[in-house]
Amino acid sequence: MSVDSRRQIPASFERVERSRYGYNAKQVDHFLKRARVSFESPAGAEHTIGSVDVRTVSFDPVKGGYDAVAVDAALDRLEDAFARRERDELIALHGEDAWLRQIGKLSGVLRGRLHRPDGERFRRPAKRNARSYNTVDVDRLCRQLIGYLEEDQAMSVDTVRRAVFRAAKGQDGYEETQVDAFLDRVVELMAAID
Repeated sequence: MSVDSRRQIPASFERVERSRYGYNAKQVDHFLKRARVSFESPAGAEHTIGSVDVRTVSFDPVKGGYDAVAVDAALDRLEDAFARRERDELIALHGEDAWLRQIGKLSGVLRGRLHRPDGERFRRPAKRNARSYNTVDVDRLCRQLIGYLEEDQAMSVDTVRRAVFRAAKGQDGYEETQVDAFLDRVVELMAAID
């Protein structure tokens, strides 16, 4: 842990240079404080946080903020911890069969989209010049996911979390928001399984 020279308060993460953008430190610290309370004593938490909240949190970019790579890595570990606890609580309350049904249901929904033909897995943007993801890149990841889900091929949840797709324009690519929402569900499944 380093010391923030501007305020003489211990900083949770290293900061980027003042001329570069990082995550808003106050927002990160506030969220992590709430997450810690929620994880360590859920009954005492004002607003409980779960793995979905950790996966979908976002922070404003600010110059001289926290290093995004370090914060993202910490959030990934935190999400995994919440997912394990959620799985264990579900099993304790309803049995392993309930957990397996939940996993099976989510897996079935995801597989339906994964088995669509290359180039047809996701919507195309409605606007001609809208930003979109390269279909070849997204389809390649989808084929890897089929291997993971159906052929027991090794794959880390971080492969999905860190997936980067080349940019496309409009109808030449897949709609970003739909792909992102799908990949969030994939991460949810993989975190629950591993």
